[in-house]
This record gives sequence, structure tokens and C-alpha cells, in this order.
Amino acid sequence: MRHPSIRLRLTVVSAVVLVVACTALLALNYWLLYHSLYNNIHDPTPAELAKLRSTPPGVAPELGEKLRAMDIDAARIAELRRETLLGTAGASALGLLVTAVAGLGISWVVAGRLLRPLRTLTATTRRISQDRLDERIALTGPHDELRELADTFDAMVGRLEAAFASQRRFVADAAHDLRTPLAIVRTGLEVQLAKRAATPAQWEDVARRALTATSRAERMLDGLLALARSDSGVLAREPYDLALASAAALSAVDEEAAALTVTADLRPAPVTGDPVLLDRLAGNLVDNAVRHNHPGGWVSVSTGPEGLTVRNSGPPVPPADLDRLFEPFQRLTTGRTASPSSTGLGLAIVRSIVHAHAGTITAAANPDGGLTVTVTLAAPAAPR
Repeated sequence: MRHPSIRLRLTVVSAVVLVVACTALLALNYWLLYHSLYNNIHDPTPAELAKLRSTPPGVAPELGEKLRAMDIDAARIAELRRETLLGTAGASALGLLVTAVAGLGISWVVAGRLLRPLRTLTATTRRISQDRLDERIALTGPHDELRELADTFDAMVGRLEAAFASQRRFVADAAHDLRTPLAIVRTGLEVQLAKRAATPAQWEDVARRALTATSRAERMLDGLLALARSDSGVLAREPYDLALASAAALSAVDEEAAALTVTADLRPAPVTGDPVLLDRLAGNLVDNAVRHNHPGGWVSVSTGPEGLTVRNSGPPVPPADLDRLFEPFQRLTTGRTASPSSTGLGLAIVRSIVHAHAGTITAAANPDGGLTVTVTLAAPAAPR
């Protein structure tokens, strides 16, 4: 009883409310009865009784006897009043006791029926685990607060199931992509060691392949760390300019973009955020525009108060597949093939950084092929 259940508390509260209401009703009824007995029926005064006891002259003896009997009737009326009030009080107390006992029982049953969905919710919650996220309450009945709670819980479990499925897919894809460069290195070394007379040139070729594979694994690990950092929400809040980040990103891809026409319109774009992650955001967008392009294509980068916009030519992108580009390790099956240096994390990291800075990112397929990606972040607050 130190920690009573909700059902017991509901039962007690309902019974108390019922008893208090019945008590008030019985008290009102008793007061009305008392008022009716003592105020609506006139009692003879002592002078009137004395006058009634004496027989006036000229009155028949039989009539005098009747007048004297009225004194006895008045006493009988007073006794009946007392008996009526006492009997009514006793019957009211007994009825109140019966009502209280019946109210407790009925309240206990009704509270149990009302709380039955909560027991279903508790049982389902206990069954749900990481491996059984397909469980749902699926509560039926009227659309009341308990039904709304159950539907909200089902929606939450659905989101958790989608998140766990995405996490498993992400881990599987990351393991697969990390295993690929390691397999390349191991296969090259095993083949080279199997040769009895390996030349220095062959060893140099194996070393270059191993260096390329390890560089790819290193870039992937850097991408995973950047993605984890942006997802953690622990960010520096410093004034920064996206124009500077875009200029640095364009300088980094100078050699790789030699066969492309690159145009830049870098106007001031002040924002507040983590400079390291903002540099990574601009770098990934520019890298993506350069790598997923075709010889003789073009890249356009512009910044301003509206944010950062990166456009590029390239293979056509189906509008229905735009969201997939922002998922980790998701590559389209069209002509938009990944370069050897691609890790499949570029746009996923961009989206995570934008969400960490409470910004927005939109992507649209260009009519002639390629993408237009626009990032909008919050501007720094004006000084007081």
C-alpha cells in the first residue's frame, strides 16, 4: 500500500466522490423533510391549549371532549415527527453505507476495464526488443486518449525499426567497403609472394596498389568520423563564411577539374557553425560535382546570403532517386558511376552536417543531366 496502483487510486477517488455526492443529497433531503414537518404544520400555543382544555359555556359535553383530545393529538404529532426524523436518518445512513460498498466494487470493475489498454501497452513494451521491433499494440476501440497513446507508441516503434534497419544496413555497407581495399592489398601481396623471382618493378607496382587501397580506406574512415561527429550534435559555434570554404574546396580540386569548365560566384555568405565541418560540407559538394561529371562538362559554385549552391553537368539523375544520393553507400545504377576515390559518404556527410547546423538542403536534377544542390544555413545573429 506504500505505492498504490492507478486502479486502486481511481477506485478510491470514484468511491469518495460518490459518497460525498450521496451525503450532500441525503442532507438536502433531510433538511427539506425537517422544514416540511416543523414549518408547514402549525403547533398550538400554550394559550391555545389552555383555551381548548376549558369547555366554553353553552357547548355540548361531547364537543368539549373532542376539544380536550386535541391536546393528546398534539403530543402524538410531536412524537411522530421525532420518529420520522430518526427513522429517516437511520435509513439514510444505511443507504449511504450500501452505496459506498457498491460504489467501491463498481469503481474497481470500471477502473479495470478503463485501464485494460494500459496493460496491453505494458505487455507489448516488455516484448519489444532490438530483435523484435515488428511488435505493435494495434489498439482498437474509440479514438480516446488511450488510443492516441497507443498509436503514438506504435509510430515511435516504427521509427525505431526504420532507424535500426538503416543502422544495420550502414554497418554492413561500411564493412563491405572497408573490406574491399584490405582484400586488394592482401591479394596483391599473396600473388607477389607466390612468385619465385619477383622483380623490383613488380614489388613497386604492388606497393602502389597497396598505397592506393590504404588511401581509400583512410578516406572512408575519415568520412565515417566526420559523419559520427556531425551526428553527435556537439559543434563549435563560430562566425564563418561559406565563400571562404567554397574557395578552399575549389582550390583542392584544381587538378582533378582540369578537363571541366569551372565558374564561381563567391559573394559573402556569413553563417554560424563549426568551421571544420563547414569546410568539409563545401569540399564534399565540390568533390561530388567534379567526380560525377563527364569530360568537357561544367561546374558552377555560388555563395551569397541565400546560402551555397553547387551545380554540375553529368549523367541524368532520376528525380525519384534523389533521396537515395544522401544515404550512406548508396550509388545509382545509372551512368552516375563512382570514381575510384569515391567512398559513397560525400552527400550523406553533407546532409548530416546541414542537419547538425539546423539548416536545409535541397537537390534537383538538371534537365540536361547533373545536379543542383542548395544549402541554406542560419546567418549569425546581429550584435546588439
